[in-house]
Amino acid sequence: MIFSALLTSIAINFGFCSLFFTLYSILRKQPGNILVYAPRLVSEGKLQEGNQDNLEHLLPTSGWVRRAWEPSDDEFISTAGLDAFVFIRIFVFSLKVFAFAGIVGTIFLLPVNYMGTQICDDSESQKTSLDSFSISNVNNGSHSAVYIFTGVVCILLYYEYEYIASKRIACFYSSKPEPRQFSILVRGIPVPPGCTCSEAVEQFFMEYHPSAYHSHSVVRRSSKLQILVTDTDRLYKRLTQLKDKENSPQRHRRDGFLGLFGQKVDLLDHYEKKLGDIADNVRIEQSALAGKEVPAAFVSFKSRFGAAIALNSQPGVNPTHWITEPAPEPHDVYWPFFSVTFIRRWISRLAVFVACIALTILFLIPVAVVQGLTHLDQLETMFPPLRSILRLTLVSQVITGYLPIQILQLFLSFVPAIMIFLSSLQGYISWSQIQKSACTKVLWFTIWNIFFANVLSGSALYRLNYFLEPKEFPRVLAEAVPAQASFFMAYIVAFGWTNIASELFQLIPLSYNYVNRYFGGNFSDDFEAPSIPYYSEIPRILFFGLLGVTYFILAPLILPFILVYFCLGYIIYRNQLLYVYVQKFETGGEFWPIVHNCTIFSMVLMHIIVIGIFGLKELPIASGFTLPLPIVTLLFNEYCQKRFIPIFNAYPAECLIKKDRADQNDPNMSEFYDKLTNAYNDPALMPIKYPGRFSSHRSPLLGSSESNTNVLVSALGDMLV
Repeated sequence: MIFSALLTSIAINFGFCSLFFTLYSILRKQPGNILVYAPRLVSEGKLQEGNQDNLEHLLPTSGWVRRAWEPSDDEFISTAGLDAFVFIRIFVFSLKVFAFAGIVGTIFLLPVNYMGTQICDDSESQKTSLDSFSISNVNNGSHSAVYIFTGVVCILLYYEYEYIASKRIACFYSSKPEPRQFSILVRGIPVPPGCTCSEAVEQFFMEYHPSAYHSHSVVRRSSKLQILVTDTDRLYKRLTQLKDKENSPQRHRRDGFLGLFGQKVDLLDHYEKKLGDIADNVRIEQSALAGKEVPAAFVSFKSRFGAAIALNSQPGVNPTHWITEPAPEPHDVYWPFFSVTFIRRWISRLAVFVACIALTILFLIPVAVVQGLTHLDQLETMFPPLRSILRLTLVSQVITGYLPIQILQLFLSFVPAIMIFLSSLQGYISWSQIQKSACTKVLWFTIWNIFFANVLSGSALYRLNYFLEPKEFPRVLAEAVPAQASFFMAYIVAFGWTNIASELFQLIPLSYNYVNRYFGGNFSDDFEAPSIPYYSEIPRILFFGLLGVTYFILAPLILPFILVYFCLGYIIYRNQLLYVYVQKFETGGEFWPIVHNCTIFSMVLMHIIVIGIFGLKELPIASGFTLPLPIVTLLFNEYCQKRFIPIFNAYPAECLIKKDRADQNDPNMSEFYDKLTNAYNDPALMPIKYPGRFSSHRSPLLGSSESNTNVLVSALGDMLV
């Protein structure tokens, strides 16, 4: 009876449907439809576009699993990068933790919970089948399982942190010279009267870093020019497609709304005319760009150690001048916010903080709706005419089990995009920093609104006055969290398993691929593989880890669902990172501290809830023995912060000097220094090469002579021919 109720709940939540598609996807041939299932190989030129109409690509086979499993850690890093390796290590660490937790929970905790009589003794508690397997049914408590689990997690977490830190250092030693290793960003440059920003930078670093200084690139206000260049690139791609399909009916369309109204025009002529207009605007903007300097510059040095000294030492007497920070890779630079002043950046961060709080508060509305759907008695009170319909078994299970989770996920799907937008307004200078900031925002937003808000609005909101008292916090959580165990089991099945299936099955890209082929009629020659959105994927994985840690003691029945998710996720994401996604940037494994902090938070939260549980059961000895655990865990976290965080913040001087000495024997360093001089020039000011039939070049938009302008006009004119 107990398991039939559980299986019914899973079936209603389409859990088995999700698992079926996942298993089918695992057996399907990979790569199959290459543009969907192996875009990384296509973009790198290792694989040619296959026959999109061959149904054999969709027939089941498990060969891709072996190909995804075989690469070693070093081979995986060389192919996918260190950030992708850290992403996979989240699954490895989680599998170790929950494999141990599953053994302990299945062999010891579940029988102890089921043999308890607390629910039978308490006539006021709601008797449900799942409660029989939870800690709510235990008469007495034991702190030993909590101690053992905490010790195992801390040991695994320490060795995982140490392993990833060693891989970070190893990747640094094996890496080729990169511009970011030799460069820093300087902001707040004081420009004396009668002097340009470029001259001020050169004078300062030639005076105080004469032996290490190499070159610099001053940032300019080129936001308008960047828009024009983006428009030029977009129109060029359309022209390329149209010239490849000269007889295509898509070449002629109406110039009105959505191409449905107005006169028919030749799109080729239309786009060529637009390019001519953009060329005029580019000439005007280029002529006025020379004086638009921003008090910021990328400064490059002759050695990594020289750059590190300039970065970590206070340059001037006034700490608001000559502000230094690490430079990202040139392709990782986010240019729009360089023209923002220090005060405006501070105001922007404050405004983003307020916006995040407002978004969190507004999200409580769908959470309240979701929790209202999980209580049929409230719905029957609000809608008396629907009482007979709501009491139908199928209707009640769909409304209380499947519908709330889908509503919650519908609203939650918009959160990552909003957070990435808010993070882009905070003044970060690189896409990697923006993604790391958005990752943290999405993570804590998810923890608060999916865990705490559901727990409190579901069963403890009426005791909000007790919750506001700190001493009542463990007791309120102890009453509320176990009551939501079935909801979170359904959440893992309905959302976690489904997400894993959709990640591998790629139904939306597959459908778009065929629609675009048969109805769109074109494929761009400059195919670009997608990148994995760490800012949305990592928080989702960590949240499932938080649920597993939190409910390890409270409801061990959740552990098998967690294990299925991480087992499938490990092999699926290995395949995706090897054959589908391409890294757009590399942080050197800097996402792992976020994983570490979330794991520590999950364990402390578990300790607080367990203390509250023992307090409710009037077991002062067990509660007292558990009380030191959060303190010990926080002390362990403090040790890890001192031990590992400096390695992730900056490379040690020992490593920098060894790497610099090794480069002295590298004959390619002179060529690298030549490229370093112009590495951080604004892309809008640099030549752009167009592949294919239009192999023309645009000269630099910023020049000291009139000849540059003439070359620019000539190059854009060549595109129109």
